[in-house]
Amino acid sequence: MTQNKLTDLNNHLFAELERLGDEGLAGAELAEEINRADAISNIASNVVENANLALKAAIAYDKREGADMRLPGMLETTQDSDSK
Repeated sequence: MTQNKLTDLNNHLFAELERLGDEGLAGAELAEEINRADAISNIASNVVENANLALKAAIAYDKREGADMRLPGMLETTQDSDSK
């Protein structure tokens, strides 16, 4: 399984922007590329929202100040689950 990073997402978004900027695209090809761009944009938004949630969880976890705070299972990192 590959481990994608936000930099990979950024590269995909710019690649799609390049395809949309192709002045040779017209008609059905352009419509198809616009549909693809919409799908990529929707998925990218979800990825960014998920990363934002993970960041907020990490910040909250770091600010726990000695409290015995447990993250929900879906937010735990490997390190968190290994220490239990």
